[in-house]
Amino acid sequence: MHNRLIRRPGAVRLHLALAFAAAAVAAVPAPAQDDLPLHLFAYDRAAPLELQSSPIGQEGEVAIHGISYASPKGGRVNGRLFVPRGRGPFAGVILAHGAPGNAEAFTGRAVYIARHGAVVIAIDAPFNRRPGGPTILSPQDSVEQVQLIVDLQRAVDVLLARPDVDSARLAYVGRSYGGATGAVFAGVERRLTTSILASADGGITTRFTAPGAPPPPPGQEERARAWLASMQPIEGLRFVGRANGSILFQNGRQDQIVPVARAEALHAAAPAGKEVRWYDAPHALNPAAYVDQLRWLSQTVGTTPPGPEDEAGPQIPPPPTPQPQPRQP
Repeated sequence: MHNRLIRRPGAVRLHLALAFAAAAVAAVPAPAQDDLPLHLFAYDRAAPLELQSSPIGQEGEVAIHGISYASPKGGRVNGRLFVPRGRGPFAGVILAHGAPGNAEAFTGRAVYIARHGAVVIAIDAPFNRRPGGPTILSPQDSVEQVQLIVDLQRAVDVLLARPDVDSARLAYVGRSYGGATGAVFAGVERRLTTSILASADGGITTRFTAPGAPPPPPGQEERARAWLASMQPIEGLRFVGRANGSILFQNGRQDQIVPVARAEALHAAAPAGKEVRWYDAPHALNPAAYVDQLRWLSQTVGTTPPGPEDEAGPQIPPPPTPQPQPRQP
């Protein structure tokens, strides 16, 4: 998740309304897993992928391709595919970005993993297909959440359509927004061997359930309740307990976006087979966390273990420097 998710006019007032509405429902116990709306994420796996691919370049021994494929929920999914040199069979890794963000921004992380013997696919979240911020605080957010989970399942289909990917060695790696989304995905997608959820909490609505929330401004209650009603049924905190593969949780004790208590709530909801690792680091974590990801993937899906050259972590470009705005006359 990112601390700049809310960008629309009036969002601060709505934030307070959401906090008030969420506080009213926070004490409601989570429903049994039989009540999870799994039907929302169903799609026809036999439908054509309509995969398009074109080479972008080479990073060491990793070939980088721009890809797109048809989304069962409409439109096309854009992303990148990273293929190591050799014949395989390789592990397959789905890599999920944060918010805001896109697949291109995760190129350094993808190459870092792919060079250890994995075909890595990274896709753009649906919010990249429209103007505005990642979250618009309307029921459209839940539509895009569902579409992302379906698009990620189709990403698995893309990997499995390749003869150089081992179907028994599939992993998901998500950070921040991608980590929270991964908590849903791990509970929906049954073909995963393991998941790494870094800097994740149980979903965006968990931000608005803190005790002592202020009352909402007049006129915002209905909108707040509609948003919560659309989002809470599909949050990761509800789905992660259904995961059938192992999970590595990674969180920073200095994280200003995902506090310890919210991270621990997600950890507690996960089934057996999980491992929790804490780092003396902020939301972005540190190189040791990325080395641990390589080691975890080596142990679970058979990629090569990290070496001395990995200790600095992946090459992650800094965010663009804001340009000064011209003064208004």
